[in-house]
Parts: sequence; structure tokens; C-alpha cells
Amino acid sequence: MPAKKQPAAKPPAPRMDLAEARARIDGIDRQIQALIAERARWAQQVGKAKGPLRRAVDYYRPEREAQVLRGVIDRNQGPLSDTEMVRLFREIMSACLAQQEPLKIGYLGPEGTFSQQAVLKHFGHSAKGLPLSGFDEVFQEVEAGHADFGVVPVENSSEGTVHSALDHFLHTPLKICGEIELRVHQYLFSRSGRIEDIERVYSHPQSLGQCKGWLRAHLPDAERIAVGSNAEAARRARNQEEAAAIAGEHAGHVYGLRTVAGPIEDRPDNTTRFLVLGREIFPPSGHDKTSLLIATRDRPGVLFDLLRPLAERGLSMTRIESRPARTGKWEYVFFVDVEGHIEDPRLAEAVAEARRAAAEVRVLGSYPVALP
Repeated sequence: MPAKKQPAAKPPAPRMDLAEARARIDGIDRQIQALIAERARWAQQVGKAKGPLRRAVDYYRPEREAQVLRGVIDRNQGPLSDTEMVRLFREIMSACLAQQEPLKIGYLGPEGTFSQQAVLKHFGHSAKGLPLSGFDEVFQEVEAGHADFGVVPVENSSEGTVHSALDHFLHTPLKICGEIELRVHQYLFSRSGRIEDIERVYSHPQSLGQCKGWLRAHLPDAERIAVGSNAEAARRARNQEEAAAIAGEHAGHVYGLRTVAGPIEDRPDNTTRFLVLGREIFPPSGHDKTSLLIATRDRPGVLFDLLRPLAERGLSMTRIESRPARTGKWEYVFFVDVEGHIEDPRLAEAVAEARRAAAEVRVLGSYPVALP
């Protein structure tokens, strides 16, 4: 039997020379620039269509932004990752919005904190960050209208809830209108960059907890000193030869420190969740989450009665956290996150039913689920 004839090999594709590749890139860049300018002009038209609004916050619609960015993810076929594509489009949207006036965003400062990184991830570099000294001030500045929005951390995948931030929701009139998930990488910085010089380590308590295994293995005798923020830790280490700071990479650059080691977090998937504070609840985006504060009456089965309306309607509870109510001994409130928007009929019915069993049920906010 004659051997099967093999198909002829395809000739190799002609190689594009470097000059032609660069020329094509230059042409694409011109198209991109023209389209961004056209988008900015249409964004101006949207502003005019909304009427004589006075502030940037009047133009900002997080539900619309979330819908646009989900569309970016759905269309993405590489080679850039979803995260990179979302970052690029968010910066374009941030710059277009800032044509009117940049958004003012309060966060836990000083410059170089993970809170600042969360602000940049969510609002883009065209927003104006307002570094503040503590959670109290972040809430106060947004309540007073001096900041359009605020950003606060509420939980970490390794160390759990940031209680000092969560407890502010017991009394604030502010609403949650967004969430941010930030991958957190911790670095050890010092003036000299030599681990043998280090006698004490400054950092935020959460960061010390996230790196306790590494510290135990590599700096077992160093004193660990908790401070208000990682940027404050870097600022202190800048002035002490025998001190080091655990902080994000950006903080090390801001304060002129040398890297001793990093990343040094004990878990490679270390992630912090931040909430965006605003003064109103925005309409549904189509993929939302609702946060509830539930105050209970002290009786048997009360928690079951509060959660049963959610289960009966097939609503998924993604998180529950109890905290002292500060209204009496052994009285508690529950912070509950549920999938869906409060305007969804099933969730609205479940909340109405839960109110009959609780001392109080308050909607803290409905907001788009965090994007990459």
C-alpha cells in the first residue's frame, strides 16, 4: 500500500520588520487618542443634558460605571488581563468625569497607605484624594459634604474585620455605595536596607498580624510597635536607623526607604476589602450587594427569624458579623451582606418581614459588587 502523501508545509508568514511594527503602533495610538477625545466630548454632552449641576458628585453614577466596566470584561479576549483592561478604562472614565470637577475622596492617610491605593483603584488618578487622620474624620468629612465620598477598610482575608471602622456604621447617616477588593502585598523597609540593623518594627496592627509568621521566623527579637497606618510606620522608620516599617511598596517609595524584604505577608492571597461611603443609595447596576444592620430583641430563635426571610426567597447571604450594640450589656447588632439590590422585590419583601422580628433593620447601602 503506497504511503499516505503528507500535505505540503505552509510557507512561513513573512516577518514584519521593526519599523513597520512601530509605524502600525503609532497609527493605532492616533486612533486611540482621537477616540478618547471623542468620548470626552460626549461625556461633556451628558453633563449638559443633566442640567446646571454644580459639583462633580452630581455627575457621578457608580451603577453606570459598573455596567460599563462589566462590558469591558465581557468583551475582553486578551492578551491583557481583565484587571488591566478595567484599570485602563477606569482611568479614561475618571479623566472624562474630572472635566467638570475632580471628585474629592477622603481616606485614611497619610499618603502611601493601602487606603490611598484603594481610592486610586476605584476612582482613578483624576480624583482628588484627601488624606485624613482617622476613621472619625473620614466619616465626618463625607457627612459634612467636604468630601464627595470616603473609603475605609472593613475586613482582611487573613486578619478578619476592622472593627474600628465597622463600628462607625452604628451611628452614621452615610450609605455604602461601593466596595473595593485590593490585593495587599507587604514589604519590610528601613533606612539602610539591612535586616541586621533592625531592632524594632512599626506597622498598622492589621499588617503586623498579616506578617506575624515571617516576623517570627526572621526577626524574632525585634520589638513590634503598632501605629495608626502603614504610612505613619514608614515615616517613623525614615528617621530611625535601627527601625523598620511594614508597608505597601508605594509607601516605601514615598518616604525614601530601602527594601529589606518582600512581599512578606504570610498568605499569598492576602486581600483587604474597602467600602465606599456616600450620602445616598444609587440605583441597581444589575450585579449588586446590600448591607444591612440588624438590631435584635433578646429572645430564643431571634437570629433564625431574622435570616429565614432571606432563605425562603433564595437570597444568598455572603457575610454576617456581630458587634456590641453599645446600648446595654449583652446587646448586639448584626452586620449582614446579601446578594441583590434593595430595589429588588424579593429582597425588599425579606427586609420588610425581618423588621417585624427585629428591634431595627437598617439598610446601610446597596452597591455594585467589586470588580477585578
